[in-house]
Amino acid sequence: MLISTFTMQNPTNFLISTHYKQQDTHTIMQIDEAKEKLIQSWGALGTSWGVNRTMAQVHALLLISNVPLSAEDVMEQLQISRGNANMNLRALIDWGLAKREYKVGERREFFVAEKDMWRVAMIIIRERQKRELAPILQILQEVKNIENSDDEIEKKQFVDAVENLNSIVSQANNFIEFIAKTERHWLSGNLIKLFANKLDNPK
Repeated sequence: MLISTFTMQNPTNFLISTHYKQQDTHTIMQIDEAKEKLIQSWGALGTSWGVNRTMAQVHALLLISNVPLSAEDVMEQLQISRGNANMNLRALIDWGLAKREYKVGERREFFVAEKDMWRVAMIIIRERQKRELAPILQILQEVKNIENSDDEIEKKQFVDAVENLNSIVSQANNFIEFIAKTERHWLSGNLIKLFANKLDNPK
């Protein structure tokens, strides 16, 4: 009866208690199983931000490791070849997502991931901008410069379409530039204010 009165007086309490009951039903994983699931999931996610699955898996492995890892460690834990491990470690360094470390008395190189997730996000955004937006902006600038056409209507429609595309892509590019140059605390603070205002004034 006490539970019934408690939840009826405040429906939010019912939702909260239901949420926690649902959480309690989740399977509790062993640490190795949880790591494996994260590595596999991060690998699948990596393909959506422009890297191959193995590179993203290596990145995840470095992210969750509390010690620097050698290429041999990566090979053993991910069951990949030396060439594959070395290639993807170099790629992560090129992206700025990992760096080399050296240990006294060790001839081997060790690797650590950039663990500041804000910096990781900014690096990924920058790389996608460089690999995707920059080339299409260049192409749009090139195809705008066309010779006179016998069909002026067709030419105008083409130029208008290109200019519209250029406007949209340029806005996306400028937004990325703004985000990349913005301090995280300023940005997060203003986003919180924005959402708070939306909640207070939903219309």
